[in-house]
Order: sequence, then C-alpha cells, then structure tokens
Amino acid sequence: MTADRALIESLITDVPDFPKPGVVFKDITPLLASPEGYQAAVDAIADSAPEKIDVVVGMEARGFIFAAPVAIKLGAGFVPVRKPGKLPRPVFEENFALEYGTETLTVHRDAIKPGARVLVVDDVLATGGTIGATAQLLKKLDVNLVHVATVMELSFLGGRALLDSNGIDSFSTIVTV
Repeated sequence: MTADRALIESLITDVPDFPKPGVVFKDITPLLASPEGYQAAVDAIADSAPEKIDVVVGMEARGFIFAAPVAIKLGAGFVPVRKPGKLPRPVFEENFALEYGTETLTVHRDAIKPGARVLVVDDVLATGGTIGATAQLLKKLDVNLVHVATVMELSFLGGRALLDSNGIDSFSTIVTV
C-alpha cells in the first residue's frame, strides 16, 4: 500500500448504526479536514483519469467535494448532478436504489456537449445506484463516459456488478473495503 493510500484510509472513520441500525457509515470528514489527506485523494483521482477529459461530473453531495477540485486539476469543466428541484432549467431525471432507500438524480439537459469525454467522480461506490443512475443520465446527454473514479469502494455491496451492467469498464478507487 502506498503512503498516500495508507494516509487516506487512516482518515476514513467507521460510524456504526448510521443512518440506521446495522449500517456502518464511512465518514470522510476527517479526510476532508486533513489538507494532506484531501490533497492526496484529489491527486489520486486525477492521476487515475484517462487523457483529454472535457468534463468531470460529481453527484450530490459528497461527489461535489472531490469532483470540482479534480476538474480544476485536469483543466476540465465541472457539471453537478443534483437531487430533484435543485436545478433551475429543464433536466433529465433518473431514479435508483441506494443501500438503504431510493433516490432521484437530475442533470440539466444542456449540461454537456454531445460527444464530450466525461469522468465521473464520487466519494464511494456502494451498491452502484448513484453511479449507475449518473451513467444513465449521461447516455441521455449523448456523451462518452470514459472513466469512473471513487475514493472508496464497499466491495461487499456488489456495486461493481451494476457498473458492469451499465457498460462502465474503466473504474478506479483509492480504498477498497
């Protein structure tokens, strides 16, 4: 394990029974509070990206935290994928299941030019629902989803299989649990 990966992993805290009994929440706030840890995570995600990324997409809310600085580092644009009612112009919507509920994501219909090369960034791959829904939104925008990067993957929840079923074959993560 590299020193940066070990640092990042050491700054992710387990919170048992949150948001409901039986769930062990992975709290990234200590990672965000550490300038060295946060920078290491942003650098690792940016370093995993293929060349010539036009737009980095981040999902509400913790995906924003990593996607925006990655976009800056790559010299790319940033597009937020939001929950319903947060974007002011016409949107595409996609419903999906979480590990403990359901949700809907939206993106402006004109957020990204067709054919653009897109990197999707999120904090965690759990069941794959958020990233899978985002992939479906990007298909509606007619863009090229070239890579997905996350800070951590909760492999026991099987999210990678949902990515495969959405045709996402380029994926990287820093920490796998």
